[in-house]
Amino acid sequence: MSRSITGAMARWSGRSARRAAVAVTTLAVTVAGLGVAPAGPALAALADRAAGGTGGTTRAAAPVVTRAALNPALVAGRGADVRFAEQEAENAVTNGTVIGPDRTAYTLPSEASGRRAVRLTPGQHVEFTLPATANAITVRYSIPDAPDGGGITAPLDVTVNGGGRRAMTLTSQYSWLYNQYPFTNDPNADLLHPDWWITECACVPSATTPAPVVTKPFRPTHFYDEQRLLLGRVYRAGDRVRLTVPAASKAAWTVVDLLDSEFVGAPRVRLVAANVVVFGADPFGRRDSAGAFEAAIAFAKRKNLKVYVPPGVYRVNRHIIVDDVTIEGAGNWYTIIKGRQVALPAPAPDGSTHTGVGFYGKDASAGGSRNVHLSGFAIEGDVRERIDTDQVNAIGGALSDSTIDGLHIRHTKVGMWFDGPMTNLRITNNMIVDQIADALNFHGGVTNSVVSNNVTRNTGDDGLALWSEKIANTGNTFDRNTVQTPTLANGIAVYGGTDNTVSNNLVADPVREGSALHVGSRFGAEAFAGKLSIKDNTTVRAGTFELNWRIGLGAIWFYALDRSIEADVRVTGNHFLDNTYNAIMLVSDWGVKDLYSITGVHFKDIRVDGTGTSVVSARVKGSATFENVDARNVGAVGVNNCGSFGFPPTGSEFSLTDLGGNDGGGDAGGSWLAPWLLPNTVTCDDRPPVVAPPAPAPW
Repeated sequence: MSRSITGAMARWSGRSARRAAVAVTTLAVTVAGLGVAPAGPALAALADRAAGGTGGTTRAAAPVVTRAALNPALVAGRGADVRFAEQEAENAVTNGTVIGPDRTAYTLPSEASGRRAVRLTPGQHVEFTLPATANAITVRYSIPDAPDGGGITAPLDVTVNGGGRRAMTLTSQYSWLYNQYPFTNDPNADLLHPDWWITECACVPSATTPAPVVTKPFRPTHFYDEQRLLLGRVYRAGDRVRLTVPAASKAAWTVVDLLDSEFVGAPRVRLVAANVVVFGADPFGRRDSAGAFEAAIAFAKRKNLKVYVPPGVYRVNRHIIVDDVTIEGAGNWYTIIKGRQVALPAPAPDGSTHTGVGFYGKDASAGGSRNVHLSGFAIEGDVRERIDTDQVNAIGGALSDSTIDGLHIRHTKVGMWFDGPMTNLRITNNMIVDQIADALNFHGGVTNSVVSNNVTRNTGDDGLALWSEKIANTGNTFDRNTVQTPTLANGIAVYGGTDNTVSNNLVADPVREGSALHVGSRFGAEAFAGKLSIKDNTTVRAGTFELNWRIGLGAIWFYALDRSIEADVRVTGNHFLDNTYNAIMLVSDWGVKDLYSITGVHFKDIRVDGTGTSVVSARVKGSATFENVDARNVGAVGVNNCGSFGFPPTGSEFSLTDLGGNDGGGDAGGSWLAPWLLPNTVTCDDRPPVVAPPAPAPW
């Protein structure tokens, strides 16, 4: 790694620095790619499984810019307003192989943006034409795991217009999980829970004679990772960025999913501030800087200053407790705070067995923290396995009257996890990628807070979640976020709570046992109350296969497991595009189907463009209303109504009310909500055949 440091700060002694009231710095750190040697062979069997599609060189006449692999015109005004241009590898020039599309879990295409990617072998390349001025790129990729787990590293060459070669070092150390929840890094592991029912044998292995043989590695998942690179100069629209796998690479294959390109401005400089370098922080990452951060924070609070973190890479291997303080970086491309995961000598009171880099408010039981403002830096963790008791999140605790803006977070367990009671937190303009679990979770008692204009990609659980465990989350808004490729569970999930809003979001490509939008009475959540508004969102390629039920879910699905859903739920103005199965699903679990119901749900001004099966699937007792729900390219009967499977002669236990304007999607040009379906005709097909819909198009 090549770095330079200029200015008087480099010459100051530690003692004189600590006496300084403010830091005046012109610190500049230039970070080049790490040159780590590749190690370990590929998992050939999984490489073969990932292959498919067409080979040979493909060419694009012009750069194809997408949003979640969609034509941006289809999602105008929805999702995060981002600085980068997304380009899918399958639309670029390559002599590799396009893999996909595939929506089957445990395959490389299924976890790719748009369900397609490009597979390169050593010597092959994929080339993108820049659509706008750029000096920085992000590459989303996958390379093989080591045969016994733990990952490998491998090089990727980056050139622009055939010159200026720079090297990226790719890694699979933070990818490749296997087996049953909560997963393992060992591809050769036996079943983690042999007493659980599994679909592979439709049995409980420990209770089955003869015992079934389960193919290893069992259920591989979480294949992708991301790397960012400053190109060293500004390039123009039309310049060609080529990614080449060196001929000597020990990675048998490299899959490139997409490239984001952007123009990154100059580092932000804060002249009047408590500069962490003045207090002993090491911008080269050679020693732990946690103590220096804490000293700068203490000084800033005494002197009513902000804390400034100049460009550099700072090693922090534990939580920094923040309260009544502002911490600013030079920008998340320049200021990087990273740390190792550290085993604790004994479990902490909260059950954690590890610690790691993170900024935490005080626990709510201690009054929480207030007036905390974090902005302009990256947090990079070292979390490679899921231990649910561990607090190894980038941001945590309870933060009231606070803001989090412009962070880039990766390789932590959860990007941001908040335990209330707490209120008035604004989370804006952040990028949270490559998490072992959620990107963000409001975990009980979070009120009057906003999550807006954030991007999440490749989470190992829900992208964004409102989980009202023990205390209701109330009055919160998730607005204009982009959530892509959660490898497990949902894009945006609401578990109980009162008067919350999910609006103007773009949610794409959930992979397994979840969907784009989820309303769930489960996980011990408090009841839904007041009004839940789900409005003006767009989902695409959503609705996954639920392993235990062996059925497909809806792009939006309601689930009454712990209790009935009886609040005023308004689903308005949403667009459900290219739905793998149903657009809308309402369901309860078999064991509670006669106990709980779903009522008070109102669908209005909805567009459904393409379903593998039905527009609505009902597998619960209850009711819903529909108004101006327009559909096209519907693969099965408009309403698959099973009710609660009692099949009484009076009709299904679930009733639909037609409030008018429900058009298209039916046989012979009729409505998907034909009169003969109303109010509660039984049309139950437990597992209808799937008809792949065409790609979505302008309405």
